[in-house]
Parts: sequence; C-alpha cells; structure tokens
Amino acid sequence: MKCNRAELAEYLGMSLPTIDAWRKEGMPIETRGGPGVPWVFDLAAVIKWHTDRKVAAAGADTPTDLAEIEKRTAIAKMEQQELASAKSKGEVATIRDFERAQAAVFAEIRTNVMNVPQRVVIQLLGETDETIFKQKLKAELTLALKAAAEAPLTLAEEDDVDE
Repeated sequence: MKCNRAELAEYLGMSLPTIDAWRKEGMPIETRGGPGVPWVFDLAAVIKWHTDRKVAAAGADTPTDLAEIEKRTAIAKMEQQELASAKSKGEVATIRDFERAQAAVFAEIRTNVMNVPQRVVIQLLGETDETIFKQKLKAELTLALKAAAEAPLTLAEEDDVDE
C-alpha cells in the first residue's frame, strides 16, 4: 500500500518527526518529496524495514564470546543467591503476598471511610453553613484515613482470603 508521510505516521501511530528521522536513517522511500511533490512510501516495506531493525537491535545484545557468557551466568547466579537471601530475611515478598497486603489495606480504608456517615450524621443535622459542613466532613475523613494508616495489618490465612 502506498502512502504519503502523514498517512504513514497515522498508520504506524508515530509522529511526523519520527517518520522524518527514520527517513534519514534509511527507511525505504518510493518517491522523494520536494516542493509541491509529496513523499511516497510503501507501508509493507517500511514495516519490514522497521521490524528488521528491531530484530537486529535485539540480537546485538546476545553475547557470542564464551567469557562473556560465563560472566553473565555468574552474575545471574549471584543475583539469584542475593534474592534467596533477601527472601529468607523477609526483605522481599511474592507478588501474591503483596496483593494480599494491598487488599487488606484497601479493605481497612474502605471500612473506615464507609463508617464516616454514621459518625458524622449527628454533627451535621441541621447544619446550614457549608464551610462548617465541609470542615466536619473533612475532619472525619481525615480521622478515618489516619486510623486506616495506623491499623495493624495482619494478613488472613490463605483459606480466609479465598473465601
């Protein structure tokens, strides 16, 4: 499919300056543009050119030297040992544990915020001054969030969480 510069940018989801930079880097061109003459590109050729560049760039990171491979292997083993050590010290957590902790935090916040209307309704009955109304409501919300922040977080056992 043949397209001009603006169409190419739109099809690829790129900006016009990116298209211009690619053109300077050797992107295939069907027809050179000039005053009154639009640039013409073959979309398939441009996509192939871009894909080939990405593949070449990805392959450039692959070590071919045995010493480099051994060095990377040693680094990977060292990082694994450091991670295992951090896990044993309780310095890192699994994603599942993190998600469970986050769920507990959000549940605490939700509970405290949902209790605000019960605590504030008596204070606000008959209140007509908007400023006082906002102050009291803000104070209660602040207390609810502070209580949630200071609440001890004990994770429920697996069975409790699943239920």
